[in-house]
Amino acid sequence: MVLPISHRTEEHVRAHIFLCMLAYYVEWHMRKALAPLLFGDEELDGNRKKRDPAKPARSSESAKKKKSLRFTSKGLVVQSFDTLLMELATRCQNRCRIKSDPKGPQFYQLTEKSPLQERAFQLLGL
Repeated sequence: MVLPISHRTEEHVRAHIFLCMLAYYVEWHMRKALAPLLFGDEELDGNRKKRDPAKPARSSESAKKKKSLRFTSKGLVVQSFDTLLMELATRCQNRCRIKSDPKGPQFYQLTEKSPLQERAFQLLGL
């Protein structure tokens, strides 16, 4: 539910709701793309066409295996969406300067990607 609390004009409320819906949309696409790294069932969309809509959905065998072993098929630790975002947030760009020349030019260096970050970037197409 979206509850704009501090907005008083109609224009601000509409903008707030738009941004919230945009964030939900981006999260939905990220969850679908990152499904191989998350606890969710990757085969849910395919099974939806075959199963009885009146009965509760059942997890696929691959989802059960992933949840019990807590590892993906590629040997990475399965994550929740929040822990995966925290892992991705550790990737950063550092501003550096050579210690022997403190007044010298600066340069930027990216941190090395972990195997989990590498796979997430591949799945997201980055």
